[in-house]
Amino acid sequence: MNERDDRRREPGSGYIGASLPRANARRLLAGRAQYVDDIRLPRMAHAAFVRSPYAHARIVAIDAAAAARSPGVVRIVTAREVAAICRPYVGVLTHVAGMRSAPQYPLAIERACWQGEPVAAVIAETRAQAEDAAQQISVRWEELPAVTDAETALEAGTPVIHSELGSNLCFERVVDTGGVDEAFAGAAIVVEAEFHTARHTAVTLEPRAILADWNPGDGQLTVWHSTQVPYMMQWIIARHFGLEETRVRVIAPDVGGGFGLKIHTYGDEMAAVAAALLIGRPVKFVADRLESFTSDFHARGHRVRARMALSAAGEILGMDVDDRYGIGPYSGYPRGSANEGIHVSNLVGAAYRRGAYRAVSRAVFQNKPMYGQYRAVGHPIACMVGEGLADLAAAALGVDPAEFRRRNYLPAGGYPHRIAGGPVFESLSQHEALDRLLALMDYPGLRAGQGESRKRGIWRGIGFASVVENTSSSSATYGQGGASIAAQDACTIKLTATGGIAVAAGLTDTGQGTCAMLAQVAASAVGLPLERVKVVIGDTDATPYGGGNWGSRGAGIGGEAAWRAGRALRANVLSFVARLVESEASLLEVRDGVVVDAATGAVRMTLEEVARTAYFRTHQVPADFQPELTVTRSYAQKTYPGIFTNCIHASWLEVDIDTGFVRLIRHWVVDDCGTVINPLLAAEQIRGAVVQGIGAALFEQCLYGADGQLLNGSLADYLVPMAAELPDIVVGHTCTPTRTSELGARGTGEAGTAGASAAILNAVNDALRALGARVTTLPVTPERVLRALGRVG
Repeated sequence: MNERDDRRREPGSGYIGASLPRANARRLLAGRAQYVDDIRLPRMAHAAFVRSPYAHARIVAIDAAAAARSPGVVRIVTAREVAAICRPYVGVLTHVAGMRSAPQYPLAIERACWQGEPVAAVIAETRAQAEDAAQQISVRWEELPAVTDAETALEAGTPVIHSELGSNLCFERVVDTGGVDEAFAGAAIVVEAEFHTARHTAVTLEPRAILADWNPGDGQLTVWHSTQVPYMMQWIIARHFGLEETRVRVIAPDVGGGFGLKIHTYGDEMAAVAAALLIGRPVKFVADRLESFTSDFHARGHRVRARMALSAAGEILGMDVDDRYGIGPYSGYPRGSANEGIHVSNLVGAAYRRGAYRAVSRAVFQNKPMYGQYRAVGHPIACMVGEGLADLAAAALGVDPAEFRRRNYLPAGGYPHRIAGGPVFESLSQHEALDRLLALMDYPGLRAGQGESRKRGIWRGIGFASVVENTSSSSATYGQGGASIAAQDACTIKLTATGGIAVAAGLTDTGQGTCAMLAQVAASAVGLPLERVKVVIGDTDATPYGGGNWGSRGAGIGGEAAWRAGRALRANVLSFVARLVESEASLLEVRDGVVVDAATGAVRMTLEEVARTAYFRTHQVPADFQPELTVTRSYAQKTYPGIFTNCIHASWLEVDIDTGFVRLIRHWVVDDCGTVINPLLAAEQIRGAVVQGIGAALFEQCLYGADGQLLNGSLADYLVPMAAELPDIVVGHTCTPTRTSELGARGTGEAGTAGASAAILNAVNDALRALGARVTTLPVTPERVLRALGRVG
């Protein structure tokens, strides 16, 4: 072995293996009669990050000399090295008036702005070696004042995180129909409350992960990524690293949970890509559970002051809402951190005739982890506030809470209906859903049982929550604001030579059953058994362009594209067979993979025979006819900004007034997702979403000290609901297909989360009402219950 070969085998060289037998390794180079001795493959390296221990601090100096000498270290990647090849990003949407944010780099250069922000990367042969070396990097910090309270973030004495912006305001949104002050002045009854929701994070089963492989020979970057949005990430990586989009391939295999967490740009992931480009080797990064708590995007965390004006007859005359929430030090990229505030300002009390309406939502920068979209973006906050006020109004009027809702729902015949703020409801089934819910839960029986329980000192409560949910968004959500996030989806369906179909779609599967849904839709559209369908998703080199999975768009957008592609392929098959058998396409059908006479069921050709004729026996095809047995169709919902659907929850629970603990007994949901494609998947989507709502209601909260330090950043302290805490969840449906598509499907993935926590909070307060206690902060912890009862100071 020559000296050069020995040198290439040194640690960190990027090559593996001993010399292979010459007979197995010979390879002709550029047509010359020369052969190489060895085939050497670049070995995967691993990334670990040095992160800020402070919520806000200046980086005075970084000493990485000891780390560079550590065993297995390939390279120490600095912030300035990454910045030299990666353009900064700014998370603003141009159609959100006044929204602003500072440029952000993958690694902090001069300042770290939240605890957990990455400042340097160690690339080593193993993850353990990278982590060990990261411990050897010495960073000299100058701690700076941290902005940690959203309430004081805009006050004159509060430090401004980004001085060039002039204040800590990211954006402010005002919705005002006019006449609000007059409505309250003339009201017979006014109810009001201040609501709080805690910051929390998604805690996906699979943490964030990325593997980037740069092949300089063909100028190709391949990225295996735990993401919900492969095409969005392809565009972001290409744009910010100066690559042609066609030279970036993003592969998102089965992803272990997303919930919106994996539709954002993360600095550590971008730095892993940068490292792969810098060292010319594959680089892998997987966020461990501990660093996930301070590096993953957070959500929720609102303070909302709201009031409702009512007539003596119980009609809602007006609503007034003031929302404040703190995001991270930057607005999330590329979707921004405004959508929670937009939905809150639009949707508080949106299930009802609200009368005059005013809402103000402000998002402020603070030195806490980044903040963005999480399942049912903003809807749980809006629902908690609106439904909390509805229960207060019903109590003030002496009206049953279910009856109050029925009286104030939007009228069944009043659609389409535009609400203040811009959203348009195509059609809702709220009255029907309420009737179905009350029957499922035996509401009169529960109320009777509640009264009997109280006589025995058992305090049980019933809570309702009506939800209107935005699904299947148009480009009005992101594209209109300049973000390259697809609102359309496409599907390609190919008839295989054996008579099956191969389906390629731009969606992804994060556990919600996307592949099953696409297979069912395609099989039904074409007319063949489900087992003859293969689905390919999550690969920008193998699928047509699409937006991935977010915002309950999978069935409504991607399913519609699959339906249209399948129907087009079916039509092409029938036209082809009609020419072959000298019939009319209208007289034929495809049933169970066989083309038959529609009237008699007589077999004309199997799909395998159709394919083999078109592909292999073209001499049998009429000279003037070309069969098209690979079809692509696209679909974008363009009629409304989003297709709203409705859902109603009920919670039945028991409060132990001695300990403050809440025991969930049963939970009911009636959802309208339009055409139900797979009843089992739809029901389990709702149940899973309800469980996340239970987490928000009773368990989950990111607790911070005044200095911005996360106090419960592990699963030992951050509580999530487990099986023992869960009640039976009963799911029912109403069905109002959307008229904007042929399939008629609406989204169903988020309605369970949107309403569960509001229903549980209302049920807790229903149990406590007779004791004169009320809770308006989530999660409803035992301490908060006891405090409301006056049993703790």
